[in-house]
Amino acid sequence: MALKRDSYYIAKIKEGDPGAYAVLVDKYKKMAFNVALQLMGNREDAEEVAQDAFLKAYQALDTYKGDAKFSTWVYRIIYNTAISRLRKKKLDVSSIDEDYSASVNIKSTQSTLQELRSDERKNYLTKALQQMNAEDRTLLTLFYLEENSVDEVCEVTGLSQSNVKVKLHRARKKLYSQLETILHGELKTIL
Repeated sequence: MALKRDSYYIAKIKEGDPGAYAVLVDKYKKMAFNVALQLMGNREDAEEVAQDAFLKAYQALDTYKGDAKFSTWVYRIIYNTAISRLRKKKLDVSSIDEDYSASVNIKSTQSTLQELRSDERKNYLTKALQQMNAEDRTLLTLFYLEENSVDEVCEVTGLSQSNVKVKLHRARKKLYSQLETILHGELKTIL
C-alpha cells in the first residue's frame, strides 16, 4: 500500500481516527530514534526520548499548523525532549566552543576515507561521531546523514541560520580531527 502525504494522516487524526497516527510513527520512528540516540548517547534513553516525543507530538497535534514539514516539527519535539532529559540528568554536555586540535589535515583525511570501502567508512565515521559531544553529533546527523537543509536544522534546534552554519563548520573540523586520530591509529596497527 502506498503511503499518502503526512497531511492526509494528520487530517484523519484531527477527524477522530487515532489509528492514523500509527502510520506517521512507523514512517518516522527510525529517524526519531537516530536523532535521540545522537543526543542521548545510549539506546535505552534514546528509545524513551523517541517514545516521549511521539506522545508529545500526538498530544500537541492540534497546534501543528503545517507551516513546516511534519518531519521537521517532530524533529523539533525530539530535540527539545532530549535536551530537557539531558538537563534533568545534569549530564556534562561539552560546550560547542571547546578547544580542538588546530592541526587537522582535512584533505589528507578525506582522501584516505575515500579510499576505504563503504562499510569501513561507515565504521570509522560511527567511531568518530561517538567520541564527539551530543550537540555536534546531532548537528552532523541532522545535516549530513538525515539530509536536512540548514533551515530545517534551524527549526529543529532553535538556532539561527548563521549559528547553525558556524557550529556545523566547527563540528565538521572536530569530526575530521577525530577521523585523523582514528585513521592514524589504524595505520599504525596495520603497518
